Amino acid sequence: MRKMPFFSPVCVSSADERPGNDIEDVEQALQFLRSWPMDRRGPVYQAAYNACTAAREGYLTVEEARKSLSGFARITGILRVEETRVATPRPRKHASGHVH
Repeated sequence: MRKMPFFSPVCVSSADERPGNDIEDVEQALQFLRSWPMDRRGPVYQAAYNACTAAREGYLTVEEARKSLSGFARITGILRVEETRVATPRPRKHASGHVH
């Protein structure tokens, strides 16, 4: 089966004490979703699973599948957001010399 890589991985933490995963393509996403506990599979899970299956079959783009998986991970509280540094905007000086 051909690789269908995501533009950027979806980083998820594990529900148990094991380290998390970086899901890098559609097939890894489907494997991850298939291992999700049956009693925790609701409509958001089903949407992510359907999107990944549709991408594998060519009905959706790989990035649409990635977004659906990422949404599932965010809603279930397992999305790992890598720490990013946010620049603090500097005050701008107006031509008159006043700070805005």
